[in-house]
Amino acid sequence: MAEPRNYQVRGQVGSQAGAAIDEGLRSYMLRVYNLMAMGLAITGVAAWGTFTLSFSDGQPTALGQVLFGSPLRWVIILAPLAMVFFLSFRIQKMSVAAAQTTFWIYSGLVGLSLASIALVFTTESIVQTFFVTAAAFGALSLWGYTTKRDLSGIGSFLFMGLIGVIIASVVNIFLGSSALQFAISAIGVLVFAGLTAYDTQSIKEMYYEGDGEAVAGRKAIMGALRLYLDFLNLFLFLLQFMGNRN
Repeated sequence: MAEPRNYQVRGQVGSQAGAAIDEGLRSYMLRVYNLMAMGLAITGVAAWGTFTLSFSDGQPTALGQVLFGSPLRWVIILAPLAMVFFLSFRIQKMSVAAAQTTFWIYSGLVGLSLASIALVFTTESIVQTFFVTAAAFGALSLWGYTTKRDLSGIGSFLFMGLIGVIIASVVNIFLGSSALQFAISAIGVLVFAGLTAYDTQSIKEMYYEGDGEAVAGRKAIMGALRLYLDFLNLFLFLLQFMGNRN
């Protein structure tokens, strides 16, 4: 009679451990999504504030001429890229607070560099595309989180697609082909749609119950950065299709 009771105790302990892991995982993923959402909010505020101060009736103000009509524009364009590499390579040596602050600064710099898109596309189409992106991102991320299918196999194909999009985009800077730009945008949407699901599953699998606060915090920040980049690029590529140009 003692043996069944032992099995029952073991089952109860196993169930309690599983529940603790599930609760910890939910808390970890919620932290990732909250950080990503805050980063997007900072980007949006920075972009709108910079645009408002830099342009008036479609013409650059004195600040706009400095930011976008001088060599400083190259700093604005390249600074976010430098920041994302810095954060990616240095995060393991940074405190959680420093890494999070760096992520906020990066988000603000991205907003600064994106301020001029309001000159190209109407405000209504930008807002509409944002909500479409949010709905698509939410559905794809939810699928990546809940699916039992192992998505690691498609990671290499998505990475190759991403490299192809980057190379084609650089080439099209010199060609200025509208047909090539359409193809780049279509492939870009597919690549970042796939990366949204893939990265969500990958971030989920990074969770480990035994991680300390510092390790878990760094993982959450890097996960937020990955999803932030997926959302941002998905939005920009969709804007090429849905955006009404001024």
